[in-house]
Parts: sequence; structure tokens; C-alpha cells
Amino acid sequence: METWFRRIFLSALAMISLGSPAAQAQQSIYEPEVERREFNEADIDSENFEIGAFVGVVSIEDFEQDTVVGARLAYHISENLFVEASAGFATAGQTSFEVLSGGAPFLTDEERDYTYYDLSVGYNINGEVFVTDSLVLNSDFYLLVGGGSTEFGGDDRFTISVGGGYRLLLTDYFALRLDVRDHIFNSDLIGEEKATHNLAYSVSATFFF
Repeated sequence: METWFRRIFLSALAMISLGSPAAQAQQSIYEPEVERREFNEADIDSENFEIGAFVGVVSIEDFEQDTVVGARLAYHISENLFVEASAGFATAGQTSFEVLSGGAPFLTDEERDYTYYDLSVGYNINGEVFVTDSLVLNSDFYLLVGGGSTEFGGDDRFTISVGGGYRLLLTDYFALRLDVRDHIFNSDLIGEEKATHNLAYSVSATFFF
């Protein structure tokens, strides 16, 4: 009888203790109610190909500057490394000798066509642009080095290309690029053969797919 009474007493005491503020506080420490936040993952394309067209100016050594247009196709191997094929087309202006002498043209119209093709390896340096407190755009500075061919003055010359640029991703599939490249090849059009530096500055719009 005494044992049965003691059990009832201890059970009642335990129920009273659990209802006290101290017990409730202790219980809340061991069993917290954490509010979960819901996140929506951004729908970012994972496509690795980038294609686009560009327009700019090219400064052909010993000739006048002219408009250059072309296209690019790149494959992004990783977040930082990519390979890119590009082609550009321009028409060379006059040499300083032609301008000053006023004589016969130094090159024919066909020989003034300036066309180059190259294949480059590029490296991205990733960054971000904070437009507003709620709008952040991804961006890249990139460096390029490659080789290819230049057709100019009736010759087809092996060409080394080096340069860099800046890419701003406006959406997950559309980007704007500013680019500068030096196309270096040997030429003997106006005398002894020498290495010529032909700088091209361009702006392009590209799409990822």
C-alpha cells in the first residue's frame, strides 16, 4: 500500500515540475523550434558554348585604321578556362606614302582585303558588378593567347594573337564584351620583312547555348 501511494505521489510531483516555468525553459533549450527559411535557387544556364559577333576598328601597321567585323565561338572548359575561335574582316586604307605622294595605289583593291582567323586559349578572372542593392551582375576579365593566319597584301601569314578583354553577363545567357588584341605577323609589303603589330579593338554581343 505504501509503495503504491509513493508511486502516485512521485508521478504527480513530476507533472507539476514539468508545468513550472523553469522546466518549460529547460525544455525549450533542449528542444528549440527553428523557423526554416525558404530559398529559390537561381535558374542559371549551364551551357558551355558562347557565340557572338563583333565590330570595331583595326590599326594595320603602316596603313590607316579601318572598321573590322567578325564572329567568335568559344567553349568554356571550366569556370576559368576556355578556348575560342574567331575570324575578322577589314579593308586596309592607304599607306602614308600613298597619301603624301598622290601616286598610283600601292596595293590593288583585292590585296587590301584584310582577313584573319585564329584559335586562342583564354583565362577568366571572375568578378561581380553591384548595380543596385538588389541587382548584381557577373563579370570577367580575361586574357587570351593564340595563333592563326592572316591574309593580306596577297600573302597568307602565320599570326600570333595576344590580348584581353572584359565580359559583362547581363542575363544567364547574354553578355557584352570589350576586347583588344594584337595580331603579330611578318610582312615585307613596304620594304624589308619585319614583325608587324596590328591592334584590333572591338565590342561584341555573345550568347551562351
